[in-house]
Amino acid sequence: MEAEEMKALLRRVRDNIRVTKVVATRSIKGARGDSFAGFSAKWNTVQEDGGQDLVHVGDEDGAPGMTLKEARLAHYMVSMQADIAAYEAALAGGNLPVKVCLDAIQAVKANYGKLIQKALGQDSDG
Repeated sequence: MEAEEMKALLRRVRDNIRVTKVVATRSIKGARGDSFAGFSAKWNTVQEDGGQDLVHVGDEDGAPGMTLKEARLAHYMVSMQADIAAYEAALAGGNLPVKVCLDAIQAVKANYGKLIQKALGQDSDG
């Protein structure tokens, strides 16, 4: 397979991938134990058991799921919430001092904000 054929195949696969679920889990280790948080977000799609009619589910083109770009943005959003929830759980459980928790949450928001801005600025799903 030639290089151009490989690139075209990769582009076609990338453009047709549809993501239906994003999952993010976090663990914060503290002096008094570990604090966990997990989030799962499902796009408007069907489960494999066929509980809905595929014709009526999906985006405007009829394709169920998210594009890679949409999935990346969803992952950042869900991951940020999991990070924040884990820090809050660690604080509530006495595993982190208040200042450490608040500083960490501020950094999490800033870092994910940068990732989201970068992803929004990209022209393709690559």
